[in-house]
Amino acid sequence: MSDRDYLVRATALDEKVRAFALNATEVVSTLQRRHDTFPAVTAALGRTAMGALLMSAASLKEAHQLVSVEVRGGGPVGRILVTANGQGEVRGLVSNPHVHAESVRPGKLNVAGVVGTDGYLSVTKNLGMRDTYQGTVELQSGEIGDDLAYYFVRSEQTPSAVGIGVFVQPDGSVEAAGGYMIQLLPGLEDDEIALIEERVAALPHPTALLREGLTPEQILDRIFPEGYTLGDHQPVRFHCPCSRERFEQAIVSLGEAEIQRIIEEEEQEYTEVVCHFCNEAYHFTAGDMQQILDAAR
Repeated sequence: MSDRDYLVRATALDEKVRAFALNATEVVSTLQRRHDTFPAVTAALGRTAMGALLMSAASLKEAHQLVSVEVRGGGPVGRILVTANGQGEVRGLVSNPHVHAESVRPGKLNVAGVVGTDGYLSVTKNLGMRDTYQGTVELQSGEIGDDLAYYFVRSEQTPSAVGIGVFVQPDGSVEAAGGYMIQLLPGLEDDEIALIEERVAALPHPTALLREGLTPEQILDRIFPEGYTLGDHQPVRFHCPCSRERFEQAIVSLGEAEIQRIIEEEEQEYTEVVCHFCNEAYHFTAGDMQQILDAAR
């Protein structure tokens, strides 16, 4: 876990504003390495992951609670799915990691070009209770940040400014990833809202701030120079809870007949099972499969 990867929560203007900022450079770097994503896909997956982390910070109270963000925009990348929990752990997958779209301009990746704009963004919150919450909105730009802000207004009636970005080097590595989310709560005066909007609009791109060396707290300093109340500081990291034992349980769920068929028909030395979220591969020999079958019986 990188010491620089963390998220902060804060309030400002007599708790009429909630603010969140994060540096998630190593998180997005890990996603890029795990899925071998091309630059624009790295930015799309990274922005979605940071959106899920910011959303989890804003809405989850317990470590085991989960928020999932799914993006399907009709573009060549296909489906993006990210899940974050209440302790700052995130994982994600993308259907087609090796797609490319011409840059909007030098240094500006064409995220909307790979995501598409004809589709939806869906958020599912599992709070560990009987029911889950789900909200879905049509994509507005395919740039992810704007789409998340639109989701908050339409589905949660919370006006929000979301600024998230990923800076990808020419070799495909991630130099910086992070951003902020500002949520306006009831009770703000019109002039206060206008001032916040003006400051957010004047901010450099989030990755420019991170590349200057600013911390999440210093990003909030730019938005609230008159001061704010800092809440907790939460490390964020890539984490996938998959394991060999979990896949053994999944194999059992295939049923006795299917497991027996695999044992009899598999021509290779082993059956390979790959986790779509982290690309970790697990190998099961015919003997392993027989042991799983015997244990299930």
